[in-house]
Amino acid sequence: MKPRAILLSSSLLCGVTGSWAGAQTDPFQRIAPAQVAPNLRNTPPATSSPAVTAKAPAVSNPASAAGATFGNPRTSSDGSQTRVVFDLPPGVNYTLAPTFGGLRLDVQGARVLPAVSAPLGASVSEYRAGGGQVTLVTPFPLSLTDGWRASEATVAAGTRVLILEFGPTLAGGASPSLRALVHTSVPASTPAATLALTAPVNTVLADQLPPGDAVPPPPRGSLPPPAPALPNHDTEKPSALAGQAQGAAQTGAPLGAPRVGKNPGMTRVVLDLPPGASYRLVPTGVALRVELTGVSAAALAGQNVSPEVRAWRYEPTAGGVNVTLLTGTPLTGRSGWRAQLVPPLEGSDRSRLAIDFSPALADLTPLAPREQVVAAVPPLQTLRGTALLASFATMAQPRVVIDPGHGGHDPGAVGSIVEKQVTLDVALRVRDLLRAAGVDVVLTRDSDRELHPSKASDLNMRAAMGTPGTQLFLSIHVNAMPPQNALRGYGVETWWNPNHPLSSNFAALIEKNVVSVTGAFPQGLKSGRSLAVLRNSRIPAALIEIGYTSHPVDGLNLKDTNYLDRVALGIAQGIREALMTGTTASGAVLGAK
Repeated sequence: MKPRAILLSSSLLCGVTGSWAGAQTDPFQRIAPAQVAPNLRNTPPATSSPAVTAKAPAVSNPASAAGATFGNPRTSSDGSQTRVVFDLPPGVNYTLAPTFGGLRLDVQGARVLPAVSAPLGASVSEYRAGGGQVTLVTPFPLSLTDGWRASEATVAAGTRVLILEFGPTLAGGASPSLRALVHTSVPASTPAATLALTAPVNTVLADQLPPGDAVPPPPRGSLPPPAPALPNHDTEKPSALAGQAQGAAQTGAPLGAPRVGKNPGMTRVVLDLPPGASYRLVPTGVALRVELTGVSAAALAGQNVSPEVRAWRYEPTAGGVNVTLLTGTPLTGRSGWRAQLVPPLEGSDRSRLAIDFSPALADLTPLAPREQVVAAVPPLQTLRGTALLASFATMAQPRVVIDPGHGGHDPGAVGSIVEKQVTLDVALRVRDLLRAAGVDVVLTRDSDRELHPSKASDLNMRAAMGTPGTQLFLSIHVNAMPPQNALRGYGVETWWNPNHPLSSNFAALIEKNVVSVTGAFPQGLKSGRSLAVLRNSRIPAALIEIGYTSHPVDGLNLKDTNYLDRVALGIAQGIREALMTGTTASGAVLGAK
């Protein structure tokens, strides 16, 4: 919902506003200095820099390099894409590090001009520079290839420039000549205080854990697979996950204070475990208790750690130490946190227990084939249980309308994903689950299209598809918040309208089932009289927001096929429960023939 408002660019630096093409002609040359290419955006960049170097052309005057400065970028926006251009003084070296919260540049050979600025555009929410580093903060996570592009070019005056482009739908990463400059780990010398926007510990954890660990990955092999998933049942009672560090036990080995990495929307806590130490993780509502044996520690505590971790404390026990990590939001056995044991680095005997906390962390474990089934839905019967005539048995399947929000020229919210694509993906999964269970499913759209060029007419046409004989109407959407409030929006919420006496009951069943299957944060029920697709429906209707594409963690959920499978299953189960309990247009209950 609120699809495009969050992506409008703010005023740009240096007084440049509007689109890139409207702001100026392309100043970057692609061949000889005397020629200028007509179109930067559509012409692949060419550079004379070797693929293995991070160095701009050498200079004969060391003094000029010593006095060089780096910063004061030129920026421009075109819709949701933001472009940032840096001049490269002679003799300057740099590396690029895509991270969970933006792109970091480590600069050598020039003084980085200190600066902290407001948004540079829709896809760069903050600019930070100083201490040899520049960080371009994005409202969505970056991978090695998604969310950004980097290339070099030469302007007519002969100055080399670094061109960085950011956008939720961009792909490519660094150009071939710059790929050797991309770092995927934090240098060992990086101080812990600078870990707010560093790259993931290693590529195995990149899709599951945000940055925050100061040590680089081990040079040998890859890390083991993630720790076993917690049970899919029993979400109300605390569950436990246990493990053991590598190596022979060192009885009573000292445990250091936890290391903390803070990232947009997520905090990582790392415990360095000596060989043979064992652990047990127990979520207890608003805290995670880590029960350690084979270690020793004095009573320690820390307060006001981050928005996600309010405090931590060490409590010595007879066999070890209990570590309590107090969170700002509730935890369940499957959501709000995630943990993995990372083996020791070469030269160290300490394993690392990395625990991430975010209220947006949902259950991303795959569903077993037997779980991806909705129980059969019997034909309609009246409230008194009178069976329909046998000759009309084929018409007795309950019919529901599933509305994938947006489509065609209307993309909906754009962030880590494009709303119209995800809503259709989920709707098709719901359709397949319900049809296999004996439900007649009608989609308002089954391809990337809108029903009418006018938004008002489009919504009315969707609502009108709840024709007589249709039992339920459900619209599927993805939520978003403005960049300045992006961290406040995460989880699942379901809307209803007093268009029908049973709409609120239907919405409650959808919310309950989707939260149960996904473990997503429950934002609860909301009543919206302005939602035309609900207001104009004449049957029980609801609208579910399955996540926030603007949130750095929830956005990753929406990109995960396991999460989408769980959302679809929760929706299908909620619809089935509504049909089975008479929460329908006809008030009919269902029963076996």
